[in-house]
Amino acid sequence: MSAAMRVGIAGLGAIGRAVARKIHQGAIPRMELAGVAVRDPVKAQSFLKEIGCAVPILSIAQLAAASDLVIECAPAAVLADIAAPVLRAGKKIMVLSAGMLLRHPELLALAKEHGGQIIVPTGALIGFDAVSAAAEGEIQSVTMITRKPVKGLMGAPYLVSNNIAIEGITEAKRVFSGSAREAAAGFPENVNVAAALSLAGIGPDRTTIEIWADPHVTRNMHRVVVEADSARFEMSIENVPSENPKTGRITALSALAALRKMTAPLRVGT
Repeated sequence: MSAAMRVGIAGLGAIGRAVARKIHQGAIPRMELAGVAVRDPVKAQSFLKEIGCAVPILSIAQLAAASDLVIECAPAAVLADIAAPVLRAGKKIMVLSAGMLLRHPELLALAKEHGGQIIVPTGALIGFDAVSAAAEGEIQSVTMITRKPVKGLMGAPYLVSNNIAIEGITEAKRVFSGSAREAAAGFPENVNVAAALSLAGIGPDRTTIEIWADPHVTRNMHRVVVEADSARFEMSIENVPSENPKTGRITALSALAALRKMTAPLRVGT
């Protein structure tokens, strides 16, 4: 039996806490929590004490050294600051802020140069296996339509810079239409699924997305249509928001599922 994989967590927000709790409880075989890196050590220490976990609070560099894999659960803006030290150390990093990978292509170069690896879990979307398989052939188009509760889009940079008001709307309002690359830049905390979808398929400039603010929905809703030479398929999902309205509950579960696959005797899915 090989040694347990040492997992570090960068960020203890809604997702980070859920993942830390499960790993500490031993819910994922052959995984152990190596430490955490956070902006607020006092708050983090309170949470760790609450779950009975004595792992250290470390700097990102220390966390990279202590871990085999680091899970990024932090605000999107700091992804590069977290990922770069991990990849320079030749380690693996699981990225939940996938949209920022489109703005930091140097991270892929670092992974290649130092033997590290960037892992993007399925997150709030389904069907990545099918999209990745279709991409081995020829995909003509990938289109995604996202509908979110108003509070899940409030404060997005694209809305602010374009003076798009959504507070108090009574009907669904399309607030964006464009490429996945543009969506990731304008909605860095809201549509990481679009970036991940584009990386699995035909790239961020050919993947198109519409974003709707909808006061009548309570879930984060995504519908994807793929046209390829091997198949035509549609996927839809309605995600229950977590305590952070910008993120679905399934995101943390997706990270845990990805961890489980890494050491499981049977791996289903590509």
